[in-house]
Amino acid sequence: MAISSALPCSSLLMAAAQLKLLASVVVQVQGITRHYDFNVTMANVTRLCATKSIVTVNGQFPGPKIVAREGDRLIIRVTNQAQHNISLHWHGIRQLRTGWADGPAYITQCPIQTGQSYVYNYTVAGQRGTLWWHAHISWLRATVYGPLVVLPRPGVPYPFPAPYKEVPVIFGEWWLADTEVVVEQALQLGAGPNVSDAHTINGLPGPLYNCSAKDTYKLKVKPGKTYMLRLINAALNDELFFSVANHSLTVVEVDAVYVKPFTVDTLPIAPGQTTNVLLAAKPFYPGANYYMSAKPYSTARPATFDNTTVAGILEYEYPDAPSSSAASFDKALPLHRPTLPQLNDTSFVGNFTAKLRSLATPQYPAAVPRTVDRAFFFTVGLGTHPCPGNATCLGPTNTTQFAAAVNNVSFVLPTRALLHSHFAGLSSGVYSSDFPVAPLTPFNYTGTPPNNTNVASGTKLMVVPYGANVELVLQGTSILGVESHPLHLHGFNFFVVGQGYGNYDPVNDPPKFNLVDPVERNTVGVPAGGWVAIRFLADNPGVWFMHCHLEVHTTWGLRMAWLVLDGSLPHQKLLPPPSDLPKC
Repeated sequence: MAISSALPCSSLLMAAAQLKLLASVVVQVQGITRHYDFNVTMANVTRLCATKSIVTVNGQFPGPKIVAREGDRLIIRVTNQAQHNISLHWHGIRQLRTGWADGPAYITQCPIQTGQSYVYNYTVAGQRGTLWWHAHISWLRATVYGPLVVLPRPGVPYPFPAPYKEVPVIFGEWWLADTEVVVEQALQLGAGPNVSDAHTINGLPGPLYNCSAKDTYKLKVKPGKTYMLRLINAALNDELFFSVANHSLTVVEVDAVYVKPFTVDTLPIAPGQTTNVLLAAKPFYPGANYYMSAKPYSTARPATFDNTTVAGILEYEYPDAPSSSAASFDKALPLHRPTLPQLNDTSFVGNFTAKLRSLATPQYPAAVPRTVDRAFFFTVGLGTHPCPGNATCLGPTNTTQFAAAVNNVSFVLPTRALLHSHFAGLSSGVYSSDFPVAPLTPFNYTGTPPNNTNVASGTKLMVVPYGANVELVLQGTSILGVESHPLHLHGFNFFVVGQGYGNYDPVNDPPKFNLVDPVERNTVGVPAGGWVAIRFLADNPGVWFMHCHLEVHTTWGLRMAWLVLDGSLPHQKLLPPPSDLPKC
């Protein structure tokens, strides 16, 4: 409708202001569309005094940062110019009805072959915080990863004091060898793979490794300012402890969900997990530098792991420094190191995770399912396969090779993508829908292991109806050793309603569940020698991968997939596949 020119000027101004406000509201609700071009290429990178060719995105290691706001649509064109097939996963993005953009190879898509492109197209709905993206095929995420930062909608503040600056801090691992060769050799021999040669912070090994002092991440801070560190563990196979010497860290978010703030000196972070912390710089120039250090948390015995420590340096700008770019690192200053926990300090990890609580406020409610429609009990742990033929293996015995399983099923990746097979009604010969709801043969899961450690193999899916409230108890086992397993569920956030050590007690443990303010995550650590209980609403139709985020365990088969059926209403159905979906 046209506005009459006879209206008073004040009315015209008011109408214009209302239209402007309306337009602002529409933008806030709908978000904007952001375009990214990702070119997957090989690049030469030097670390630890050795140069090798690695798979990168846009020639960067780590890869480029994606920034969006809640409600934005992301269109990311990925062109593969490397000699490896590739697929990318947007870790923690819900992908509501857009499972085609989720990324795990042979689960939601066939990989992008050399010379081909694929456009990942999805909307960031109802999420804000620190997530990340990474390759999701073989072990290519060793070098193909980067941050995915989702800011709140315009005008919506953080539920904590706004930091002066926000800094992504990504932990990784570096191999002198080609990781594709490492995993191939391990599979051929049935053995545990060689471990990494260094840990990294933002791609840099730092001063504690030979020949790496120049490759050190340095964070400059101003006295009296507060910094938000967006911590991301992109390491292939190591859970980590992290600390900044003589500084405390206030935890305000995990896995892109706000939590009730609490302060620690050290925190654990598993592969796949993200944690936002506030670091308050000292009020005055301290005349010292400080290590930001990370080292492994591991209970695995006798398995080997990269038992080294990575360090970056926190340095204060001189009070009279003309700008933040001024050189401030003074090697003559004292350099303080943090004291990190013992590498197998399970109680430290348990005490930390017990402090994680959702905000559970009207603006950020904890919508934990109070009732359960489908209850499942999954064992997760290691096992064995017999050595093939007359070969000699280097597994637990010379007649066995390492394997891993969920409910004694070691998941075999199909050669055709599960999601398209489901959508097209072509599941025959690709997968079966009979994943066991509980172990077929119960045993003392955290006690003396059974004599027979062999596991079955198969491509089995767990089918649940749309809208079901799901409860899943993940029980760690002691077969081939007690170990922590960070489990990541694609397509969903879930609430961690309970956890404990030993065997789960279905009678006495559920009454202790937290149904008021449980933490909401996308990746949870199954405690070493213990269990964790999660709940989620199956409101996202499609096929969704669930797997250990220790890549060696995923390779051995500690993975499975959920099939959430379509609901009855149009907005409860999986969208059709895009025309450029890669073919196998």
